[in-house]
Amino acid sequence: MTSDIVVIWEDILGFENAEFYIKRWPEMDGLCFKDVLISFPDAIPCGVKVATDGGKIILNPDDTYALKEGDEILVIAEDDDTYAPGPTPEMGEPTANAILILFLYFFSSQVLEAFLAEGSELWMFNEVPEKERERKLTDGGLDISGLANIKLVHREGNAVIRRHLESLPLETFDSILILADESVEDSVVHSDSRSLATLLLIRDIQSKRLPYRDTKSIPLRHSGFCHSSWIREMQQASDKSIIISEILDSRTRNLVSVSRISDYVLSNELVSMALAMVAEDKQINRVLEELFAEEGNEMCIKPAEFYLYDQEELCFYDVMIRGRQRQEIVIGYRLPSAECAIINPENKAEPRKWSLDDVFVVISLGE
Repeated sequence: MTSDIVVIWEDILGFENAEFYIKRWPEMDGLCFKDVLISFPDAIPCGVKVATDGGKIILNPDDTYALKEGDEILVIAEDDDTYAPGPTPEMGEPTANAILILFLYFFSSQVLEAFLAEGSELWMFNEVPEKERERKLTDGGLDISGLANIKLVHREGNAVIRRHLESLPLETFDSILILADESVEDSVVHSDSRSLATLLLIRDIQSKRLPYRDTKSIPLRHSGFCHSSWIREMQQASDKSIIISEILDSRTRNLVSVSRISDYVLSNELVSMALAMVAEDKQINRVLEELFAEEGNEMCIKPAEFYLYDQEELCFYDVMIRGRQRQEIVIGYRLPSAECAIINPENKAEPRKWSLDDVFVVISLGE
């Protein structure tokens, strides 16, 4: 899960912006899903709860699925009373790499096998001996001999000792995930302290190994950092590879985000948000189960070039229709100058110019 997707999930699970809702709309009976998709000005339909199949929820159904009596529509909307179907707008016909990852501490790689391209490498660096590590992976259901897309590379060491980290080719990794150390997870402060120490050590090592560029023109978020060249160097290193740190205590968030040298996953808070949403509507549990599973539909970010040309003028409905050609539901977008994505945008029928630097948030069937 990328850091951008984590922020989007925080929005959706946080009860403040867009959320999932399921409701019956009798006036939609008989319509195909492709028409239902663009019939809600203030919501984005994502699926159907089928009345004749024990209430099964179908995410991202076929365009030709016709709503039947009793079917309910799953949408993303601001609130359950802020949306309703409107007239279906008239729309024109739509126009027709392997990576290197480092995991700090311990993680099962079963999920990554389904998502990564052939030839990818997954390095695992922690203090667990290799044989015990393989036993834990096997006990967790991973068939190591059956891995086709990724190659596991094991390294032993302490992630808060600099000389141990210096033995790794840290400047070559596309992504680095610092996971909470399970041996100290009972103390969130201790766990977060280790994660932050590892983060700072890695960024410092990377900044020393990568060619230095003059970054005087890059504005820093806080003027207090204006004389700190080491912050500039580590921010420069962050342009070369992604580091995502698992954070257990929400109070640690500011320490990570203020320097812009890493992204983070606030795992405990995300779990709490998901539980709260399911407590409000138990049906949503089936939606979240599929979106977080390694098979089925998932939420992801796709480049604008999949849907449009540079500076092409389209309304958001046009982009949604083009997304259907890829069997995707486009639920939002993020502009290059924005820190956050816009989910369920307003004025969906209003044309605007798009850039190839824009990205779109979609629900799509995992490849």
